[in-house]
Amino acid sequence: MSETAQPATRLPDQTTLAPLVAAILDEAKRQGASTAEAAVSADTGLSVTVRLGEVETLEHHRNRSLGVTVYFGQRKGSASTGDWQPRAIQETVAAACAIARHTAEDTCAGLADPARLASKIPALDLYHPWELSSEAAIELALACEDSARALDTRLDNSDGATVFSSAGMAYYGNSHGFAGGYPSTQHMLSCTMIGRSNGRMERDYWYSVARHAGDLEDAVAVGRRAAERTLRRLDPRRVKTCQVPVLFVPEVARGLIGHFLGAIRGGALYRKSSFLVDKLGEQIFPAFLDIREEPHLPRALGSAPFDAEGVATRPRHIVEQGILQGYVLDSYSARRLGMETTGNAGGVHNAVVKPTGPGFETLVKDLSRGLVVTELMGQGINILTGDYSRGAAGFWVENGEIQYPVAEITVAGNLKEMFRAIQVAGDDVDTRGGIRCGSLLIEGMTVAGE
Repeated sequence: MSETAQPATRLPDQTTLAPLVAAILDEAKRQGASTAEAAVSADTGLSVTVRLGEVETLEHHRNRSLGVTVYFGQRKGSASTGDWQPRAIQETVAAACAIARHTAEDTCAGLADPARLASKIPALDLYHPWELSSEAAIELALACEDSARALDTRLDNSDGATVFSSAGMAYYGNSHGFAGGYPSTQHMLSCTMIGRSNGRMERDYWYSVARHAGDLEDAVAVGRRAAERTLRRLDPRRVKTCQVPVLFVPEVARGLIGHFLGAIRGGALYRKSSFLVDKLGEQIFPAFLDIREEPHLPRALGSAPFDAEGVATRPRHIVEQGILQGYVLDSYSARRLGMETTGNAGGVHNAVVKPTGPGFETLVKDLSRGLVVTELMGQGINILTGDYSRGAAGFWVENGEIQYPVAEITVAGNLKEMFRAIQVAGDDVDTRGGIRCGSLLIEGMTVAGE
């Protein structure tokens, strides 16, 4: 495709993919499988990155995949390919069957319970293709980066601005009779700037992502926000080691909720590798905190009508009044635990933390002395014990006002104690992902610095 062509947004529709999935299932039956499931997907899109006023990358992509899982009783085998030709399908199914025949029986293996499969596919408004030419994408990226670079002479370098657009179609079926699919889109604008002061460089970014291009922030606004965030991080200091309240901004607070969700996933639970094993019905968070799974929010990035096994998604409380109400289970992990699937094969669909207080600016004013965390680094989380220790950067607060940026520090605690010590879940909710969360204020954590 030439650089001036429109990106290809035409996708195979359900009338194309449904017979393909049916053919895979028929082939699995022909080769002796007792049951089978198959998924096919295709996506197409455009990505443009500019840096320092020049086009750095321009990519058009078109991908497709096919995956099949077969069961010989309770022996399982899986295989995949990117080739949809009949010969390739036959060979892929044969590969899955060969694996299954040589695999030990697992009493928990098998398709999802037929009673749990989706019978209706709700319309969730997830598909909004963006007819964006390469030239238009380049102009948007340049406008984004130019607005950032123009803000201050200290912004003398850039990691670039990117415009990304993708459209995809997925279809799933199994030998219990379920078959269904839906299209979706995702579009993004992002910018990362590098600033220099007193011989030291700092970096920060901003981005906007949405199902519909009309819901994106303006490109100039994204660039300016990236620039402002970079400038405020210049000339950071270290702080003395102390124990203080810590305010996590929304884009990092969602990571704390992600650790919680990871600790209640079925795989971690049946392997006994989580600090939340056997905690169903117990108080994990303060009584004011609720977390709901909302899989049917229109245009939301985590929305889905059914999970990767065809199980119907449904709204539910994961945490209500601080008490753990449910785990995150697919069919296999549910059977291992003697429970029912929660419709989470493939992950959680929009975990929404209910706000319990004001947003960031008011929370800073209420924070007499403490730390604002805007970036976390490293992987210092032990899900088995809950121990938490990560490199951090942010801002020091005194008398309810931000005093200066801080860097080269560590924040540490234990997730069990941190969750119980949450004081406020802010109303400044970040909707740019599958976890929707505002700022989280935690009563006290160890901040290690000088």
